[in-house]
Amino acid sequence: MRILIIFIFLITNSYADVSDIKNIVIHKDPKTHDNVIFLDKNDKKINIKKYNGSLLLLNFWATWCEPCKVEMPSLDKLQSDPDFDNLKIFAINVGKESKKKIDNFFFDLDIKNFVSYYDSPVTLAKTFSLRGIPTSILINKNGKEFARIIGSVNFNNPKFINWLKNYN
Repeated sequence: MRILIIFIFLITNSYADVSDIKNIVIHKDPKTHDNVIFLDKNDKKINIKKYNGSLLLLNFWATWCEPCKVEMPSLDKLQSDPDFDNLKIFAINVGKESKKKIDNFFFDLDIKNFVSYYDSPVTLAKTFSLRGIPTSILINKNGKEFARIIGSVNFNNPKFINWLKNYN
């Protein structure tokens, strides 16, 4: 009986329930996306295939988006969480805004743990069928989208953190 209780405890704690976080969509079958390429500050192409083996979070945002502004500090804190040593966050601006405006946005929000990237001319909004921003795409170590967050979320929510640890 004691072993059964320990087993149940371990099972329920190893797979955190995020069902009460309404805007997380977990895919039953992870999705593959080809040619996921975006640009860094120097217009150098970044291909996510280079990051296979890492947990990726692609956050699509714009400076004029209020929910993006609200969630960005928690995203910054998530990137610096020592429990996520295998996590790489790519904050991809889809607003076609100037680099100066984006730098000011990051400065005003005290974003220090990641930099901004830019949507490529072949927009990722189409590739990922985005319906609005913010939207975050979660990509597993095998390079497949296993979940997405539609709308803003507190990336420091303990339930979210515990759930995400399963993929780190």
